[in-house]
Parts: sequence; C-alpha cells; structure tokens
Amino acid sequence: MTDLLYPIAPATADHEKVAFVIAETGEAVTFAGLEQASNRAARLFRACGVGRGDHIVLLAENCRQFLEICFAADRAGLYYTAISTHATAEEAAYITRHCGASLWIVSEAKAAIAETLVARLPDITHRFMIGEPIAGCRSWDRCVAEQSTGRIDDELQGLDMLYSSGTTGRPKGIRWQQTHEPPGGETMLVKLLGQLFGYSADTRYLSPAPLYHAAPLRHSMTVIKLGGTVTIMRRFDAERALRLIEANRITHSQWVPTMFVRMLKLPDEVRLAYDCSSQQVALHAAAPCPVHVKEQMLEWWGPILHEYYAGTENNGFCAITSSEWLAHRGSVGRALLGKLHICDDDGYALPAGASGGVYFSDGHPFAYHSDPERTAAAHNHLGWSTLGDIGRLDDEGYLYLLDRKSFVVVSGGVNIYPQETEDLLIGHPKILDAAVFGIPNEDLGEEIKAVVQLVDRRDDSPALTAELIAHCRSHLSSIKCPKSIDIVDQLPRHANGKLLKRELRARYWPQD
Repeated sequence: MTDLLYPIAPATADHEKVAFVIAETGEAVTFAGLEQASNRAARLFRACGVGRGDHIVLLAENCRQFLEICFAADRAGLYYTAISTHATAEEAAYITRHCGASLWIVSEAKAAIAETLVARLPDITHRFMIGEPIAGCRSWDRCVAEQSTGRIDDELQGLDMLYSSGTTGRPKGIRWQQTHEPPGGETMLVKLLGQLFGYSADTRYLSPAPLYHAAPLRHSMTVIKLGGTVTIMRRFDAERALRLIEANRITHSQWVPTMFVRMLKLPDEVRLAYDCSSQQVALHAAAPCPVHVKEQMLEWWGPILHEYYAGTENNGFCAITSSEWLAHRGSVGRALLGKLHICDDDGYALPAGASGGVYFSDGHPFAYHSDPERTAAAHNHLGWSTLGDIGRLDDEGYLYLLDRKSFVVVSGGVNIYPQETEDLLIGHPKILDAAVFGIPNEDLGEEIKAVVQLVDRRDDSPALTAELIAHCRSHLSSIKCPKSIDIVDQLPRHANGKLLKRELRARYWPQD
C-alpha cells in the first residue's frame, strides 16, 4: 500500500478511514482516496506547466473535488485561490487576473462565470470545469482520471492565497511567503490550530460554511492533516446541522454568530430534539457575537464555546475559553500569536481602557498581493499591522471589539459604534438579523439608520417599527438609536457571517 502524506506522522495509518464526507450526498473520501486524488491532480498541474510558486484559481461550491484540488496544490508548492460562489463574473475575472493565475477550475454550476473568464482572460489557456465543460474548457474529472497516482518528484509545501471579502472595497489577496519545506509537516497553522483546539485523529469536525473562506478551509484541512474526519455541509441549514451533530457524534464544530441566532430561533421542540452532547469544542469567529446570544448558547451547549479573533492575514490571533469569557463578558480573548496594541489615528499606542485601532506586533508577516499601498496602510510607523477594527484592552490584556473602523458613525461630532445597537436589535424576539449604519443628516452630518430582517415577514407593520425604536430607546442613549427602520427580506451577508454594510449604506447615500 502506498505511503500516505497525511495523517502527519501516524503511528499506524488507516488507509480506509474517512478523511471527509459531503453531508448532503454522503460522498466519502478515505485517506487513501485523498492521497490518490491529490497526486493525480498534482500531476495534472505539472502537465499543464504549473510549477512551484505559481497560482491557480478555484471557483466551486462545497464538493469532493474542492478539497482534493486544495490538497493537490498544497503538496505541489502552489498558491491556491478560492473565489466566493457569490462573486460576480467581473469580480471573478478581477481576482483571477490579479493573482496571476496560470490555471483555473470552475464548477458546472458557475458555467456563466466560466464563459466570462474564457472571453476576458484568453491568455490563460489551462481551463477546467468540474462537471460537463463548456466550450473552451476541459473536463477536470476526466483529465485528472488520466493521470497516475504516483507522487510528483518536486513536491513543495503550498499555501492558500485567499482574498478578503471586500466589505470595504476591492478584495485584497493575502499573501504569505512560502517556506520551501516539503509537504506533510506541521506548518504554522497546523501547530497553532491543532494545539489550541485539540484537533487529533479522534476529531470529528463539522464544517457548515463555504470552503472558500479562510476558517472553514484551513480548519478542515488541519483536521484532516492530523488524521481526523471532517463532515462538510454544502450549505448551512440550522436543523440539518443539529441532526448531523447527533448522527455523526461530532466532537468539534465551527460557527459564525448568525448561525447561532438561526439555531436559537428554531422552535424549542425542534432545537432541543437533537443530542449535541458529543461536542467537546464549538468554535466561533469571523464576526462579533452579541453577548446575549453567547449566553444562550452557553446555557444550551455548556462551557464548550471557544471564540477567537483573527483574520485571513493571520497577523495575530486572540482566543478565549468559555470560563474566561464568563469572567470577561464580551471579550474576544488575549493574544496567543503576536502582541496586542490599541493605537490612536496616528498609530501611537494608547493605555488600557482607551478605545482605538487594534494592532498586532510580532505576528505572522503578510502582504497584500501586488498592492504595496494597501499593505503600507495596514501597518503603522512601528510596523504593527491592523485589520481595521476598533477595540479596547482591559488591565489583564483581554480585547473587546467595538466595531469596524469603516462602520463608525459620526453624528454631531460624536463617534458612534453601531455594533451595540445591532446586538440589541438581534436580541428582539421578532428580529432575525439587523444592520445599523449612518445615513446623511443635514444638521448632524449622519444619523443612525437600521435595516432588519424579521423571523416572520408577516409581522411587518408600522406598529412593529415603532416598537423596535422604542425598544432601542429604553436600553440605549438616544444618539445611538435609529431614527428610522426599514424591513427587508434578507440582509446581504457573506456566508462567513460578515455583513456587507457597504452595499446597504450605498442605498441611502447620494452616488457621485
């Protein structure tokens, strides 16, 4: 039997153990199957002339081929860029061109985008489609099947180069330097995530989010590299997720706060019907979690919640356990990678308790691909880097996030952090989701606006709007309360939980 690259340094490797399974289809890939598939794909990359340090692009929904391609690129020394399935054809073409891809792979479901890439990027001649190909593309599955399963001779540890979600402008490609080490070892991420969250060969991990995001992809690959089994949902559904936890005896899972909200707002007879007691660790990150939501999750699942604060850049990493959080409610933890600093607008450090930009020093170095200006803008004069968040530190070094710098509302010269108002609205029993931001006000410059999504759209009425405004005024100072509230069918969020507030805000501001 051929040696396996993964699991990492196993005492005994079970070739037929399932590495990952697609929940909705039941399609399972063993460690032996992953080894063969990733070797075939790596050989296809080399046959196309894609060598160490080159870039490939992948645009596909969660599927078997997604992880097989990433593991192939990971062992072939490539930079692999996964594009959001919600990207427009223009956005996909921009990212593909910007990252310098020499090969791209698109799923059949995104054939219309593939047509655009063929037309707009004729210089990229290595084009593949998962499923039946369109004109100008080759079948990924058929071409991979033609390759042998032996390892390529020039393996090298590859890296993802993912793009930011673009909540504040054009997406940025986050690039790390390759280490020139062979694949199959404990990378920085494997060491960090494995040790911190206890990933091992006994882990049964549930990934309910799209793999094109950093956390689902990196955690899923880490679990597999350490010999655990990953259950991948093609798309999140609150009740199905609970059913999978019970059926697969999930030990580790990862969520964003909007998923917590949707599970909590299931009818109790549905929500409490499933046994979630197998879980040892439930991670959450990517967006601020309202305090009352986390309190409800702790009451339901127990003290297994682990929160962390980090970005795709991985320039720093904060984490907090349930017991720590109960003593520091609202915190996202202390720095475990890099050192935390709160800085003023000029990049100078502020004392504990002061609010300002969140910076890391001594963290993992990164750059925005082919964008020195934005790379420089993310660093201060001391070389400390920021993700653009505003927060404060307490005397024990615990970080509390206040909001994104770009989301701050300035009304009458006063800075308002709308996250607090959003959290309050989401806690209302009739609200499923909420966004709060500033809109033009002739006298004050900006005033607070709220846009909400209801649990039941039939509740929409002027009386409910008045009730929500009164609800805010009974808990917050008037300057933080919305002057008006609009009700929509759905708020624009990335599947990683990040709110596309820029899109909402643009609807209320005059366009140049």
